[in-house]
Amino acid sequence: MKNLEYSSLYQLTMTRLKLTLREPEAIFWIFVFPILLAVGLGIAFRNRPADVLPVGATTAQLTQALAAEKGLKATEMNESAGTRALAVGGIVLLAEQRPDGVVYRYDDTNPDARTARTLADRAIQVAAGRRDAVTAKNELVHERGARYIDFVVPGLLGMNLMGSAMWGLGFSIVDGRQKKLLKRMVASPMAKWQYLMGYLLSRLGMLAVEVMVFLGFARLVFGVPFRGPLWELGLVCLMTSLVFSAMGLLVASRARTMEAVSGLMNLVMLPMWILSGVFFSASRFPAFMQPLVEALPLTAAIEAMRGNMLQGLRLDQIMAPIGILALWFVLPFAVSLRIFKWR
Repeated sequence: MKNLEYSSLYQLTMTRLKLTLREPEAIFWIFVFPILLAVGLGIAFRNRPADVLPVGATTAQLTQALAAEKGLKATEMNESAGTRALAVGGIVLLAEQRPDGVVYRYDDTNPDARTARTLADRAIQVAAGRRDAVTAKNELVHERGARYIDFVVPGLLGMNLMGSAMWGLGFSIVDGRQKKLLKRMVASPMAKWQYLMGYLLSRLGMLAVEVMVFLGFARLVFGVPFRGPLWELGLVCLMTSLVFSAMGLLVASRARTMEAVSGLMNLVMLPMWILSGVFFSASRFPAFMQPLVEALPLTAAIEAMRGNMLQGLRLDQIMAPIGILALWFVLPFAVSLRIFKWR
């Protein structure tokens, strides 16, 4: 009887794995999409020289002073033309000469405008004869691990593991329910836990290839660092995949239509896409939201991956996010076992 149980689990796992490999759409979303996204973001946020900011000045003397600053491109214009240029984004700052001094007109909510204001004031003060009290020099450092692409790769990996696990499991279960295939499973000598576990194990069969392809690409093309032990990073990826597989099972436990499960999937994943720090740091959200943000499974997964890859943290140093992931695996899978319906 025991051999029969394990044989059923093996057959279910292999069936799910083969069905996934036969779906071109699944292959695209699992392997190709995250690489394309990494390429796009890597190009858009690549390391490059600082932008030269366009500014205006109302006198030739101010224009000459601003033009001496390498970070500014100065154009002489009268007040009316400068106002129009500010309104349409032609310049980010207008320096006006008035009897009592210089007035800077700019939008302080624009980061480029704030930078232009600092550079413009420095250039004008230097032209007027100001000298620095302390001699300062610059040492430019471009360290791998501090770039945007280094920051975003763990986020993309976590997002992809979440999407492929939840969509892959949720849709296939509901599709089987719609086609009355699950009803036939009831008559087979198979326990409910075997059926659900077969889905989890089929995800693990794709996990190694999915992670190695994406991280290998990130390493070869962008030089993304791996400062922590690779086997510990693999363990974090394994836990992440299990967590979202369990959540996919839970979402699909009662849904009867593709429309219903699609809505539930988006309801679960959308907050994490926004809050969990995939593309920018989750610390940007207000302090009162931080407990909620930190409790999300995708936040914990990305935090653990970034700690391993970028900071070289060991497993015992990221136990807090690991504990959150473990909790998010146990609870959804346990609830799925209780509420799952074949019909």
